[in-house]
Amino acid sequence: MPDDKNGACFDGVLSPLFGLRGRAVDVTIGSTSPFWRESAPLILASKSAGRRQALAHSGVPFESLAADIDERAIQAQLATVEADAIASTLARAKALAISAKGRLVLGADQVASCEGRIFGKPADRREAEVLLRFLSGRRHRLHSAIALVRDGAVIFETVGVADLTMRGLSDDFIAAYLTAVGDNALTSAGAYQIEGLGAQLFSKVEGDHWTIMGLPLLELLEALRREGALLS
Repeated sequence: MPDDKNGACFDGVLSPLFGLRGRAVDVTIGSTSPFWRESAPLILASKSAGRRQALAHSGVPFESLAADIDERAIQAQLATVEADAIASTLARAKALAISAKGRLVLGADQVASCEGRIFGKPADRREAEVLLRFLSGRRHRLHSAIALVRDGAVIFETVGVADLTMRGLSDDFIAAYLTAVGDNALTSAGAYQIEGLGAQLFSKVEGDHWTIMGLPLLELLEALRREGALLS
């Protein structure tokens, strides 16, 4: 895996991670990185396909490693906390759970809120069905948090928000949608990915596209430039 500190370039390969603490998933590395200044790629402490897509399309080389934390247990402890704080706490916990000396680690999380209720990822199809019935015809907010960590210290964090209005959904549509997306409904707050069939759910979207996908990308890129990881 060749690299060059003055404009790092990494082969686009899939390989296991070694020497890092977390649950290994595949490693996705940008094939060319003309703006990247670090000697090693960013570590994304997430297995989200949307976040990986956003990073890949923006030219940030990264390795994907799922953080070994109990999201539901953490969220249960924060039952009385605002949605922004919940998302931030989870993003921070994911980034800090990865041990990688000298490396930049990005944690990210997203929760949804609607009429005083806060939602994370549904546990199963039944919970996803109940959630979609509740959100049907309502406007909800997505809270997308990121935390950038190096050597166990948080060097940047932020929360982006977006407001989405879900059209009125029939029971037949909800059943057909959940059958079509399968377990993907259980991987995101709100039980949808807007970049896929989730687009069928909405009548109006207000907010940044990347924030809706779970990654406030422009804020992240600016933080990486300030850190010297990206060419300014």
